[in-house]
Order: sequence, then C-alpha cells, then structure tokens
Amino acid sequence: MTTIPLGPLALPTGPLAWLLALAVTLGVARLVLRRAPAGERAARAAAASDALWLAAVVGFAVARLAFVLDARWAYAASPWSVLDIRDGGWSPLPGVAAALAVLGWRIARRPALRVALASAVTAGAATWALVSTMFGAHDRPPRPALVLQDLRGAPVDLERLAAGRPMVLNLWASWCPPCREEMPVFAQAQVAWCDVVFVYANQAEPADVAERFLAQQPYRLDHVLLDTGGQAAKAVGSRGLPTTLFYDGDGRLQRRHVGPLSAASLAANLKGLAPAGSAAGAASEAAGR
Repeated sequence: MTTIPLGPLALPTGPLAWLLALAVTLGVARLVLRRAPAGERAARAAAASDALWLAAVVGFAVARLAFVLDARWAYAASPWSVLDIRDGGWSPLPGVAAALAVLGWRIARRPALRVALASAVTAGAATWALVSTMFGAHDRPPRPALVLQDLRGAPVDLERLAAGRPMVLNLWASWCPPCREEMPVFAQAQVAWCDVVFVYANQAEPADVAERFLAQQPYRLDHVLLDTGGQAAKAVGSRGLPTTLFYDGDGRLQRRHVGPLSAASLAANLKGLAPAGSAAGAASEAAGR
C-alpha cells in the first residue's frame, strides 16, 4: 500500500512512517528520563527533546541539500523548486550521518542524556522499519498483469509492451494539478531514457477527455493508456494521484513514488533501471553532470 486514505485525501505512507518514528523517539526519551533525579528530570527531558528535534531538522536538511547538490543540473533553471519537497528528493545516508553527529555532539556536552537518546533513536529506527514493512515499502512485487486500452480502444498488454525492458508506470488524470505539473518532465525523460518504457495510465476518464487535454499540451507522451476501471491503482495499492512505479527489466518493482516528480527525482529513480552501458543510461548520466 503506497497511500492511506483520509477522507478526500490520500497520504503517502513514507512520510507518515518517518513522522511516527519521530513521535516514538521523543516519547521514549521522555519515558527513560522519568528515572532521572526529580530535580533534574524536567531539564534533562527538555534537553533531550531539543537534541532530537535539532537532529531531525539537521538530518532532513542535509539529506535534501546533498540530493540537490548532486542533481544541481536539474534545479539550475528553477532554483525555488528546491523547496518543493514533494518530489521526494533525499539522500538518506548523509542525512542520517548528520543527525547522528548532532546527537553525538549533544551527548558529549550532556553525558547524562546518553542512555535516553540511544534508547530513543533505537526505538525510532525500529518503529520506522516496522511501519515501512507493514505497508510494504520494501516489497518488490512483480508488475501487475494488466491489459489496458489505448486512446482508440485497442487492448494493450503491459507485459508485451515491456518486452523485457524496464517500465515506468504513471497513474494520472487531467483534473489532477500535480499530474499536469510533472508531465513535461516525463516527456523529456522518455526521450533521454529510450531503453525504458514509459506508460501513462489515465485513471477513469473518457478517451475524449484525455485526448483533448493532451492535444492542448506542447509536449508528446508515448503510450498513453486508459484505465477506465482504475484496475492499475487497485493492483498497486494506491489511492492518490499521481503515483509512479518503477519496474526493472524482470518486471519487479524497484521504487514507487506518490506525488509529483521533479527532473532530479525522476532521474534518481531511473538510475539502475536502464540496461548497463546503454546509450540511454550514458545520455542521462551526461545530463546529470
């Protein structure tokens, strides 16, 4: 499951797992510090909370900054898009290292917080792993066996369309602003990554509506298909748009993303999907530099 329905909203499970882990981390720190001497309990709890919040903020900031610096070519034309974190552009390892460095610094200054902070971080990491596993964030299911329709009503079998190549499956609708926002990025990527099959499965709209919308755009999308019954969304467990799934050449899910993708985050998700040494991969790597 990639999203959790909440009334008219569909919340991605990834950020929810991080928020829940942070809440558990803060709660465990306070729980452990209940054993501190009464006269120091409140001060230690406040210090531990400050340390954890600072570590979280610094960690997320460094993770974002590291990703942006690595993909600065994609943000150069639109610097303010760096602030749009919906694209999911993060470099986790630098972020985790920065957060742990902050906690180490705080522990060095306040050794009495060592047990509380270590216990809190352990509990938070376990919570994140458990929640992510529960919602299948680490699952690698096969590409669903789907037969959709093209804009003329002819059936299209995704398995035959892939023909052993990696596939990007994007679920979209013309009424969805984030879907429209990311489409020019996909139009550019499908040219650069010619060894990857890009499929755009329109969700529950009539053919004439989808065609009219596409005719008004200055770009061209390949393999626009109709999913009138929403079977693709059901098969991949998503109730939010846009949802994008990245399958390798064996048809196994490698990555999934809910929300709009920037050029940088799309390129990051595509790395490793294109055949090694292919012209598409070389072209994309060159663009990344």
